[in-house]
Amino acid sequence: MLPEDDEMMDRDGWRLVVARFAAEGGRMARRVLAAGVDVIAPPGCLVCREPTGAAGGLCASCWHELVFIEEPSCPLTGRPLAFAGAETDLQSVPALMARRPWARLRAAVAYEGVARQLVRGLKYHDRHEAARLMARLLGRRLAGVLTAQTVVIPVPLHRRRLWRRRFNQSALLARDVARQAGAIFAPEALVRLRATTPQVRLSGTARRTNVRGAFAVAQRARSMVAGRHVVVIDDVLTTGATAAACCQALARAGAGRVEVAVFALAGESASLHK
Repeated sequence: MLPEDDEMMDRDGWRLVVARFAAEGGRMARRVLAAGVDVIAPPGCLVCREPTGAAGGLCASCWHELVFIEEPSCPLTGRPLAFAGAETDLQSVPALMARRPWARLRAAVAYEGVARQLVRGLKYHDRHEAARLMARLLGRRLAGVLTAQTVVIPVPLHRRRLWRRRFNQSALLARDVARQAGAIFAPEALVRLRATTPQVRLSGTARRTNVRGAFAVAQRARSMVAGRHVVVIDDVLTTGATAAACCQALARAGAGRVEVAVFALAGESASLHK
């Protein structure tokens, strides 16, 4: 169960007071005031609100419930493989049956349980602290993949949906992932040309139709992505229709190697490494 709004608001309210009070103060004053907030409203688990050592984390129980996706994994579906083969491009049967328009897909965790609650808390309840944790876990999955020349691009929202939601959860993840790796963060490189029906209630075929031609690379960003290593970031991948449409738009703009990285991978779970 997600934490009650009033509990989160209490802590956020105290932090807002601290921020305003310390705006004119020095670093030491801010640290002292922040410590006072932790005494008045101790940090709790992002999911169950049990006490934790620091804000923005999970308790031991919730952490244990995360299903991490590790290597070996299929490069095209992102799903764990039962064993490591001699070939570095070992693929799963689903990948061989349906080619994907990306060079590689990586996911940090399976979309279930605690991971699902983190995603929903961020997307629907403005739990921005969850984004920082999710980005750290995704950054861990991308260790050694991103370089200073990699362009990190979030899946964009249409401007009307962005106006209603006030933030793009994929952009929050992409920003922190790029910052961790020292990569290039390009939040406006991809644009959504038209508003699309929310994908959540659509079938796989309907999802692909819904987002076909919905994305393009902004004219001013074409020189940035041309021939470059690009990683598209999203919070969850289900059928892959949205990520595929983004990758196709980048390919049309002349991008080099295009990869996809998501915090959570939906579908039949499971990790063979659990």
